[in-house]
Amino acid sequence: MSAQKKTQTMKPETAAKKLGIYLPAAPTEFQEGPLTRDDLLELQSNPPEWLQELRRTGPHPRAEVARKLGVSNSGLARADAPDVLTTAEIKALLEEMPEWLVTERATFAAVREDAARTAEKKAEKAEKAEKAVKAERASRA
Repeated sequence: MSAQKKTQTMKPETAAKKLGIYLPAAPTEFQEGPLTRDDLLELQSNPPEWLQELRRTGPHPRAEVARKLGVSNSGLARADAPDVLTTAEIKALLEEMPEWLVTERATFAAVREDAARTAEKKAEKAEKAEKAVKAERASRA
């Protein structure tokens, strides 16, 4: 007797997060039942009209709002910005560029630059260590 593989399912919240959509804006049938990995892959590769429309116009969840505004999730929280915005609201904010958005974008850019510098230094250090190991091996040979 061979055991049949149990199909893995995920909660609608997890699927919505993976799709980058705001769950309460999704159709009821999506919100109510678990999805299989195959269902998720199908939605990703062949999105239905409702999913295309949600991605195009929103409302968008916090992570997507932050990405579209060029700030961090924490930056949205510090600014007391709404967790959910539509594409039109995001565009209006980008045109308006309130002071909090300018500040948070600058902060986010500085953090990203610092992370890039740190990664570069780490890579240089690893390269030096690798060269030292090779030199040590060559001197033993």
